[in-house]
Amino acid sequence: MPADTVTPARTPHIASRLPNVGTTIFTIMSALAQETRAVNLGQGFPDFDCDPALPAHVTAAMREGLNQYPPMPGVPLLRERVAGKMEALYGRRYDPASEVTITAGATQAILTAVLCCVHPGDEVIVLEPCYDSYAPNVELAGGRVVRVPLVPGSFRPDFDRIAAALSPRTRLVMINSPHNPSATVWTRAEMQRLAELLAPTSVLLLSDEVYEHMVFDGAPHVSAASIPALAERAFVVSSFGKTYHVTGWKVGTVAAPASLSAEFRKVHQFNVFTVNTPMQHALARYMEQAAPYLELPAFYQRKRDLFRDGLARTRLRTLPSQGSYFQLVDYSAVSALPEAEFCQWLTREVGVAAIPLSAFYEGGFEQGLARLCFAKRDETLHEALLRLQRL
Repeated sequence: MPADTVTPARTPHIASRLPNVGTTIFTIMSALAQETRAVNLGQGFPDFDCDPALPAHVTAAMREGLNQYPPMPGVPLLRERVAGKMEALYGRRYDPASEVTITAGATQAILTAVLCCVHPGDEVIVLEPCYDSYAPNVELAGGRVVRVPLVPGSFRPDFDRIAAALSPRTRLVMINSPHNPSATVWTRAEMQRLAELLAPTSVLLLSDEVYEHMVFDGAPHVSAASIPALAERAFVVSSFGKTYHVTGWKVGTVAAPASLSAEFRKVHQFNVFTVNTPMQHALARYMEQAAPYLELPAFYQRKRDLFRDGLARTRLRTLPSQGSYFQLVDYSAVSALPEAEFCQWLTREVGVAAIPLSAFYEGGFEQGLARLCFAKRDETLHEALLRLQRL
């Protein structure tokens, strides 16, 4: 048959593993901010650089020839530094050899933790509003997402509803404190209450603590690692990117008991194997000093206060911001638009990009709230406030 008569092959059809997932709201709003030259307070990343000493350590590591594969669980010195920090801050000693793993960011850490313990048909409790990767991770593992709302307005955990959601099929509970997007911080009493709920069960815990060093007004961060009854069943996740202003490096950590870490590493070695070597050595050297993370609460509290003081001169009402680098605002005095439409209007007409809170709920849940990020240079915050004060 002549070549020009051959019927072109059809593109094979792929049945989606995540049929309900599209482009994330963060990508959409960041693209709109760029298109309209708006001040981007939507996506949660700093617009300022890290301490110059940190990339200098990366350069030094590269020049020293530290450019080949590190051990699968991570550079030993970095794991020792993480274990030492957690012991000093939270009172639990994790064995660096068998209980601390370096990951390709917290997002990979969370997916790996879910894949290593959730089996088809298992139930996983997530507390809404929640970070957008949680539910797809559970679905990829074949699990069933059980959504429990945090108390609207305060965004505190509703333990009666959590207790009602627990069942013989529950494999995992996922929590996040300091919380993205609401900026609430769980108290020790709340963490203890969760421990009491889980005590008679074999349910595991994933504690997303990527904003652990951003807790304000003198309050402590209560890690799951600091509650023995939780630590024995928990994957505790953190992020160097959030702590050291290097979100693009995508380096995180998971601390968990040896039996859980062994299962975690079985999946880790096949979905990423290990994490870039020079960055690990640089972080290990930088962590010799505790000041950069111990001083972070004051650093971000100053930015929070600057931002909240400016917002007080707008028609936006601020909700409490106890931790993280986010601020929720109630815009009901400005507009009756649904949250997604309001955020698009704010970006196009006012020149400030925000994220609708409804994006953190399945199917949306309208409360007239938007999330703003204050991890920005003071000049960026002042410009955004100037525009918001024209509302």
